[in-house]
Amino acid sequence: MTFKTKESRLLLVLATFFVANAILSEFIGVKIFSVEGTLGIKHFDINLLGVPNLSFNMSAGVLTWPIIFIMTDIINEYFGVKQVRFLSVLTSVLIAFAFLVIWGAMGLRASDFWVHQTINGQDLNMNAAFAGIFGQGMWIIVGSIVAFLIGQIADVVIFHRIKRITGERALWLRSTGSTLVSQLIDSFVVIFIAFYLNPQYHWSWQMVAAIGLVNYTYKFLVAIIMTPVLYVAHAIIDSYLGKDLAGRLVKMAGRE
Repeated sequence: MTFKTKESRLLLVLATFFVANAILSEFIGVKIFSVEGTLGIKHFDINLLGVPNLSFNMSAGVLTWPIIFIMTDIINEYFGVKQVRFLSVLTSVLIAFAFLVIWGAMGLRASDFWVHQTINGQDLNMNAAFAGIFGQGMWIIVGSIVAFLIGQIADVVIFHRIKRITGERALWLRSTGSTLVSQLIDSFVVIFIAFYLNPQYHWSWQMVAAIGLVNYTYKFLVAIIMTPVLYVAHAIIDSYLGKDLAGRLVKMAGRE
């Protein structure tokens, strides 16, 4: 297949950004950052479901998830649910493959001269740092892949159900609404698998629910803030495709 038509090139670009950001999210997600600290504000110290001193400590993977879900909604809108499902399964396979490659890289014997490095005045064991950054636990890997798949499936189903009711109107409702529901599912599934089912952590359901609610609150707010970006993206795509072609693609996508 050659990418000579506008719609084929558009799908290639959207799919590439979708897959790249999903894989990036997995690898940068090992870093936990403080939202309050990043914004320079006082920690909220929330007490929820008997779990004290909760604050917005988020995985750095949240930096890319808004892009993933904007790509999901745009592909859903112009190319249909089958394309989103195919890309979701493909991305999950690629994430698993990426972790398999990382596991193989971790098993390689490190060169002696590379192991001990001085960076910014600190003596670091580079091999240990490599394993610490990339060597996520199997439960976390499984949890993130399962949560991603379930979240994507929920997103496309809800998107099209809302669209059947509203028609072409209320883009914000089907896009933001489907994202909010899918992120609710994603926020709890990954924590449930990675920390509740995982015998290494023994988290209580109260801990899972409390941290899941805090994480979802952040994602809820970001999803609302990103809604105007979705309209800008649609305007750019409609301008690129032209009104007639864009309309035909949307109609064909809605028939699936």
